[in-house]
Amino acid sequence: MKISNHFYRTTVRALLKVLGCCGILLLSILHAKAQTDKRMIRIAQIEVDSTQLKEYNAALKEQMQTAVRLEPGVLTYYAVADKKDPSRITILEIYADSAAYLKHIATPHFKKYKATVEHMVKKLELVDVNLIGSAKQPGL
Repeated sequence: MKISNHFYRTTVRALLKVLGCCGILLLSILHAKAQTDKRMIRIAQIEVDSTQLKEYNAALKEQMQTAVRLEPGVLTYYAVADKKDPSRITILEIYADSAAYLKHIATPHFKKYKATVEHMVKKLELVDVNLIGSAKQPGL
């Protein structure tokens, strides 16, 4: 069976296109990984005076919403309360990089939050972490 020049050229071109697309995809993945590696991810574990929990939660929500709205380097905030002890709060914070975090803690809204809650917080532990994986439903 003889393969025509046209078929051969068409097949080679198609193969080169596929390899080119694979190369672009690989570069995109490597670029995304490099971007992820720059992110600063922190978990804040906070114990709040239970008699001031409502006021603390309001100040926290205001600070988080303001930061995400005004600061492009503040990527994500998740704050959760322990179901058995709502005064134990855990916050997941994700910043574009450590420079974005440093900029964040110098903002007026963050300083206002810190001044407002300083007498409400009984304990604060900050833990810097590395992302090892993530999964979410599409569209979330």
